[in-house]
Amino acid sequence: MGASETPGRQDYRVFRDITTRWMDNDVYGHVNNVTYYSYFDTAVNHYLIEEGGLDIHRAPVVGLVVSSSCSYHRPIAFPEPVEAGLRVDRLGNSSVQYGVGIFRAGEAELCAHGQFVHVFVDRTENRSVPIPEPLRAALERLQVPPG
Repeated sequence: MGASETPGRQDYRVFRDITTRWMDNDVYGHVNNVTYYSYFDTAVNHYLIEEGGLDIHRAPVVGLVVSSSCSYHRPIAFPEPVEAGLRVDRLGNSSVQYGVGIFRAGEAELCAHGQFVHVFVDRTENRSVPIPEPLRAALERLQVPPG
């Protein structure tokens, strides 16, 4: 997939269900743009907790968001159920760039897609550290070949 191409459902490795909420809609009757970033954060962290064993309360190493972006293609609105597709576009020593796609549940056409970057840091020192092995293994399962 080239940089200018819009990703499709087949470009993501796993999917997480997202429940839209009444408060997600804005005065225009669709999910507000800022809410998509919450969907990204929710989907990524669910994956890290469930597949990588991340303990968000006690882990000595945590991921901090340092960058995010989103492109919008089709609106969604409460009460539509949506799915967030996840992939890893770049996996470094202490950072990871995710690709996240938002789809209406069961549909092939993308509603929005974005990038989300975590840098893993020591919780007490707030300094970057290598990604812990259980998290790295989970992230490797989401990697896509370079485009």
